[in-house]
Amino acid sequence: MRQVSACLIFFILYISAHNLKKLSLIWILLPLLFTSCQQKKVPITPGKWFFYKKAYNFLFVNKDSAFYYFNRSATSTSSKQEAALAYQNMALIQSDAGDDYGAQESLVLGLNLLDAHDLSNRVHFADDYNQLGITFSNLNEFAQALNYYQRAFSYADDLELRAHLLNNEGNTYKDLKYYSKAISAYKNALRMVSQNKDAYARVLTNLAFAKWLQNPQYNPVPELLRGLAIRVREKNVPGENSSYAHLSDFYLKSHPDSALFYAQKMLVVAGQLRNADDQLHALHTLILLSPTIASKEYFQRYQFVNDSVQTKRSAARSQFAVIRYNVAQAKVENLALQNENTTKRYQLLAVLAFASLAGIGTVWWYRKRKQHIQLQADNKINESKLKLSQKVHDQVANGVYRIMSEVEHNEDLDKTRLLDQLDSMYEVSRNIAHDNEEPMEDFNVRVGALLNALKTPAIRLAITGNEPELWQNVGEEVKKQLELVLQELMVNMNKHSQATQAHIGFAVTQDQLKISYRDNGIGLNHQNKKGKGLENTVSRIVALKGSINFESPAEKGLGIEILVSLKK
Repeated sequence: MRQVSACLIFFILYISAHNLKKLSLIWILLPLLFTSCQQKKVPITPGKWFFYKKAYNFLFVNKDSAFYYFNRSATSTSSKQEAALAYQNMALIQSDAGDDYGAQESLVLGLNLLDAHDLSNRVHFADDYNQLGITFSNLNEFAQALNYYQRAFSYADDLELRAHLLNNEGNTYKDLKYYSKAISAYKNALRMVSQNKDAYARVLTNLAFAKWLQNPQYNPVPELLRGLAIRVREKNVPGENSSYAHLSDFYLKSHPDSALFYAQKMLVVAGQLRNADDQLHALHTLILLSPTIASKEYFQRYQFVNDSVQTKRSAARSQFAVIRYNVAQAKVENLALQNENTTKRYQLLAVLAFASLAGIGTVWWYRKRKQHIQLQADNKINESKLKLSQKVHDQVANGVYRIMSEVEHNEDLDKTRLLDQLDSMYEVSRNIAHDNEEPMEDFNVRVGALLNALKTPAIRLAITGNEPELWQNVGEEVKKQLELVLQELMVNMNKHSQATQAHIGFAVTQDQLKISYRDNGIGLNHQNKKGKGLENTVSRIVALKGSINFESPAEKGLGIEILVSLKK
């Protein structure tokens, strides 16, 4: 009833505003208005930052709900800054849950929305690149991690943020066992954090431990204990946990009783923080140093925690994909509802205000538009004859396959019947000519849209390096051919690879554009021989005077490296 009243009030105000004298039209068209308003509910448009604020309220209470509303914020807002921040928070949630590939995907989506020339975005670039570095470090891809830390450093204006980045860089060098570089990074960071006690304790602890790793004769205990004292005084519980870990590792071989003492304290604190990784670290030490009976108990507890971690992280990765899919579906339905209601309102107003002229104007406009469209179609057919065959395969056949992929993941449809029909259409469509205009948006946006449109919910795809400056020196013909190559790679991934994770990276080195593709699927050895699509891919790269290499890694999956010269 409230919806009907709102529609009636809007209608009467519109009539009054336009000073129509013959208000008798109201009574004639009132039943039509009443029926139209009753048919559909008017969708509610949330206020600015509505979903983002709601997500933030859930951030420390329910991670799944927070992720859901951050995703709603990112995909529904018109503010690029809000969307970028939402993607950044989604990445933090995914990384905490162990889904580093998903986190990389979210961070890249956020970075594509930021304007590098807008000074207010510098801190967001620094945060996103830093988080990308952390995800690559978690995946043991340390060279990539260092690259992104350095990018973040170029955008970091705040002294404490720069110190934080240097500390992360030092951690990566330490993991690589480049202890001299790690110590240098820690020392530079230490000079920047003298006023921040928590940051000072963190860098001091890392520096002392790196010195000991470089020189086993070095005694880091005074500095480690000083860092622990600061953290206890500042009530920095996660910091205490880190100090206990370093002290336990240092004493492991020289003083097992001290190592056991700090490992027990670490286990208690890690339990309070619900930090499963630190619990496993402490339990591993306790298993090695405890008496036989206690060691067995710790081992059983280690198995329980480890199994729980793996189960939760696996479930979380699947859940994030489901949440994203549901949000996308809800957005499509909401947009359809808004468009339908908007159309009905304009149709009603057109009947009230322009009943007689609308028919004549519509017929005239329709005929002119039809003639114009026909003329455009004829011109396009004449212009596209020479390149018809290749465009049919790339644009029509692969487009139909994308529809097949979408239908395959919709459980409400008769999959067998529809997939048989679409598969037949896919084969027939290779012989049908159809030419489309090239999109006008920036090429990196086109590439991102293409790759994300062709991936399925079952595959976590990470994209790195697809930034505007990367494509500045790439010619239009090269871009055009590479777009078709990327499209063919995605179709091949969905049809044949059986992969669950994939990565596509872009980089420019020594006047060459490098495109790297890698997945964890079955590889070329277990697939059928390369079809027409991959043959076209090879021929395009050769025509560009480039090279393409296919390789199957030792474990599983497929790797493809494409090199194209940028020299003119």
